[in-house]
Amino acid sequence: MAPPEAGASAADCARTSCRLATAILVDDRGWLLLQERDEHAPLAPLQWGLVGGHVDPGEEWTDAVWRELWEETGFGPGEAPDLHLWRELETTHAPKRDPRLRDRWQVWIGRTSATDADVRLGEGRQILFVDPQRVRDRDLDLAPGAATVLEQLLASAAYAELCPPTRRAGPAAGSASAGSPP
Repeated sequence: MAPPEAGASAADCARTSCRLATAILVDDRGWLLLQERDEHAPLAPLQWGLVGGHVDPGEEWTDAVWRELWEETGFGPGEAPDLHLWRELETTHAPKRDPRLRDRWQVWIGRTSATDADVRLGEGRQILFVDPQRVRDRDLDLAPGAATVLEQLLASAAYAELCPPTRRAGPAAGSASAGSPP
């Protein structure tokens, strides 16, 4: 088995281990920033996923997560001042030539006061804050990795701490239109 590389492009992932950095931001309602991938995405086209991507060769994890947030949303440290590492996973996010190859995936979380109007779409069909009840109800076509991570996050104390006090008391209740992807 090949040793994990410092980073790899999406095209290299079939033959190497990759490093992935993603961010989940929680807004003042407790809603989650998610990306609907477009039809050109090499993995999970037209499915919902997390903001983030590959860590470039020689790049530090923290630099990668901020670069990805900036490239995909226009968000910098001011939009998520408490962004912190929540989980590090070993997974296979793309088909591999060798089944022993595994990817390292870091999931960063943080609270933000940003709104959908603050998002600058840099990649995908749309990026917006989604009512977590839509994730719980499986009302979105989520990429498999995103579905697993979001399920774990929504059940965690870390998510409860990121939510405003009104959302901590009970199940999510959202508007029928806001945060409702087409």
